[in-house]
Amino acid sequence: MRRNRIVMTRPSPATPIGPLTPHLYEPSAERPIRAKLHRLRTDTRVVPHHHPWGQLALSATGIVRLTVEHGTYLVPPSRALWIPPGVEHAVTVVEDAGLCTLYLHRPPSGGPDPAVWTQCRVLEVSDLLRALVMAMDVRPDGAGATLAADELQRERRIGALVEDELCRARPVRLGVDLPADKRLRALCMAVLDDATRHATLAGWAHDAGASERTVARLFRQQLGTTFVQWRQQVLLAKALAMAARKLPMATIAAELGYASPSAFSAMVRRSVGTPPSRFFA
Repeated sequence: MRRNRIVMTRPSPATPIGPLTPHLYEPSAERPIRAKLHRLRTDTRVVPHHHPWGQLALSATGIVRLTVEHGTYLVPPSRALWIPPGVEHAVTVVEDAGLCTLYLHRPPSGGPDPAVWTQCRVLEVSDLLRALVMAMDVRPDGAGATLAADELQRERRIGALVEDELCRARPVRLGVDLPADKRLRALCMAVLDDATRHATLAGWAHDAGASERTVARLFRQQLGTTFVQWRQQVLLAKALAMAARKLPMATIAAELGYASPSAFSAMVRRSVGTPPSRFFA
């Protein structure tokens, strides 16, 4: 009988830890898709690192934030993040999470445009994809994980279905760009940590010790957008995470500083072109 082992990771709050044993799950031509599952406590931070293989990060429970050089992504259970080979990324646990990671020997080969797998992208997670991922063997190498012939065949068949589901998964425009400028990046990370501390750019600029005009100019130069538009993407990501916890829309709107659910709904429609009922489904 196959026995999956869940690795428990319980560092002290806000203590950075190293990569979560990727060397024990290295994919290969024989085992092209490997799966692992870690239980992570809120405020756990995994230091920046990278792999020579592609990675799909999927939250079985809870919420994690993955940050790469040019952006950051909140990953609730309804979404997954594809990270191409060689891309440095860091992980922050926003809410106690079961982080399921797939390592792929090569990027998915199907789909209309293979080039999309060279970029980070957020994907919707179908019920089938979630079930397939959770059915994969998560035992690490060196822990009695040598698979029998029938187990290896089963893993390969599941992996083929996982790849097919990945190619069918709908991409979601859900990510927050980050600037190269160190001053602006620090301000952006502060917004990500507590987006409702200030409702206007003036408050954030004051905290950063810069003029509102200077910060507004940096947003246009570095990110090609306004602070208001950028902050809306942050709020959308946070709203999606709260919706994954089944919170009522009125509660989400209030938590994010909106005077009414209708005002919040209008922002969602304006930002993503769909009503909240569709976006948060």
